[in-house]
Amino acid sequence: MIETLNGLFETVNYKENGSIKLYDNDKAEDYPAHWHTTLEIIMPTENGYTAECMDRTIELREGDIIVLFPGCIHTLYAPPKGRRIIFQPDTTPFRFLREFENLMTYMAPLIVITPEDYPELHPQVRDILLQIRDEYVMDTPFSEIEIFSQMLKIIALIGRNYSRENSVIFEDTDSYKQEEYIEKFIEICNYINDHCSEELTLDEIASRSGFSKFYFSRLFKQFTHVSFYKYVNQKRITKAELLLTEPRNSITDVALNCGFSSISSFIRMFKIIKGCTPTQFRNMYKSYR
Repeated sequence: MIETLNGLFETVNYKENGSIKLYDNDKAEDYPAHWHTTLEIIMPTENGYTAECMDRTIELREGDIIVLFPGCIHTLYAPPKGRRIIFQPDTTPFRFLREFENLMTYMAPLIVITPEDYPELHPQVRDILLQIRDEYVMDTPFSEIEIFSQMLKIIALIGRNYSRENSVIFEDTDSYKQEEYIEKFIEICNYINDHCSEELTLDEIASRSGFSKFYFSRLFKQFTHVSFYKYVNQKRITKAELLLTEPRNSITDVALNCGFSSISSFIRMFKIIKGCTPTQFRNMYKSYR
């Protein structure tokens, strides 16, 4: 259930003195379009569930799993009767882990894990989610540590599976080149993540990769599922979110420190990606804290 919604932004009310929220939810209610800064993992345990995200409708069957990454605007629809696990851990403390941050970027906005598409991964993630639910209900000493360790195990399993399943992500490329390209584009994405506040051009990054601009653009989109400039702007807005949580940073300073040449372009891009203005985001964060 959504307890606090301000516009499109959901404030996740964690368990008292904790950083985790889990609903063993059987409410026959729909949730309007919203987003939050937390990861969200949903698994129907009785009947199905429906999610909409990025003009995509996902019909979850009993046992199917959807992982919604932070910032994903989504709508949820429940059947008249049913039950589902809705797990929302605060992943902010793990953003310093480069592999974790890269996975958030590569796999956003979501991944759907079904027995057909992920025959090895699905039963592992399903069983861990059931363990997390039971641990959350028991609420014994160190339950939160145990739950976070299980959550990280889910992320590691997804990451390893993603790397294996996407070893042929680049079309019309032999296996040797696949491995070489994956390593190269991980390096490129890490460079963009570290330098997103600077003026980055397609020509410059393509040259750094050793590919022509047109070939680089095609490979980059195959790897990240978004265009080069959209990826750069996503990383800039992610950085802006962090800076906006500090009240001493003015909106203008945040815009300039995140690589935007004008306040208007910053506000426009922030609203496109987050569904609200930087000022609205800051006010929502204040109420969240």
